[in-house]
Amino acid sequence: DTKKLKDSSNQHGVVPPTGNKESGGGEGNETSSGRSKEGEGGGVPASGKIVSTTLKIFTLAELKAATRNFRPDTVLGEGGFGRVFKGWVDDKTYAPSKVGVGIAVAVKKSNPDSSQGLQEWQAEVEFLGKFCHPNLVKLLGYCWEENQFLLVYEYMQKGSLENHLFRCGAEPLTWETRLKIAIGAAQGLAFLHTSEKSVIYRDFKASNILLDGVNLFLSFFYIIT
Repeated sequence: DTKKLKDSSNQHGVVPPTGNKESGGGEGNETSSGRSKEGEGGGVPASGKIVSTTLKIFTLAELKAATRNFRPDTVLGEGGFGRVFKGWVDDKTYAPSKVGVGIAVAVKKSNPDSSQGLQEWQAEVEFLGKFCHPNLVKLLGYCWEENQFLLVYEYMQKGSLENHLFRCGAEPLTWETRLKIAIGAAQGLAFLHTSEKSVIYRDFKASNILLDGVNLFLSFFYIIT
């Protein structure tokens, strides 16, 4: 599976770093390691960057600091892809900050042994890094370092639609809210299906529809073109 990802990565602008530059947060920045370590048996490079995006390239150390070393009490959810952690960063520089200072972010840490996780990571960086729509969750940056694949999103304070529909004790959604959610989801899907790259969102479900109290956002893509 990792070999397939490596073979396909060149088609999507995924390359290992070429120099010893520090990560900074703009286009063309490299990971802090500044070198590519090939995995056993010629697998995916241990570190790298994505070409032609304006996403911030986080270092692994930065994301460890933002999530307090991925502490269990910061876990927002988990699945076959790995886990999602809550972290805090500066609202302008995205540098790691203390809890309650700056803005909250959701850090998705993919399981390196999961082919689904690696494919989702690549797809989300490639497409969410370029797409902008009111009903798509905003991807702030990514990390590809020490065989770790991570994504950093804006944090949705109201959680997933799944929690509001099925969690015990959750306050029922009004029909007006449900209609607004349905329309927003349809608008997000329509944007993806009619975009220049014409992508198909393959994981449309309540757990991947996130709410911020006013709007909804499609998240955690598993897509094909």
